[in-house]
Amino acid sequence: MSSVIEQSVQARMVASAPRMETLPAMLSYDRQYPFAVRMAFPAPATLEGTEVSWEFSRELLTTGVDSPAGQGDVRVRPFGYERTVLEFHAPEGIAMVHVRTEELRLFLQRAQELVPVGDEHRYLDLDRGLTDLLGGPC
Repeated sequence: MSSVIEQSVQARMVASAPRMETLPAMLSYDRQYPFAVRMAFPAPATLEGTEVSWEFSRELLTTGVDSPAGQGDVRVRPFGYERTVLEFHAPEGIAMVHVRTEELRLFLQRAQELVPVGDEHRYLDLDRGLTDLLGGPC
């Protein structure tokens, strides 16, 4: 079984124009980092022309599909029955995207099958984490 889950989703960028632009995004979950999910936007979809990715907690995404969640750089909330809004706050501004809630639930279900909620600690490599934190072998 692979230790990484990737799922392509269609995100709709919320802008001041009446029509929302649809852009591809990639959700990923890595068993080596069991508390985090990653959402990446390809270079053509960003203002900078480079891939942009955000990492945030799986718990934030899980909570946010049903009720507003988050107070920091990433916030998630339901938008009607079929969509979920993800807000990404950066010094340059705020990006808001809509994603189909069904796609997010499928991704979260696959992540749950890989690492059940509550079992994340079983997949942490504390020795590697300490080595990374301390700048490598002494």
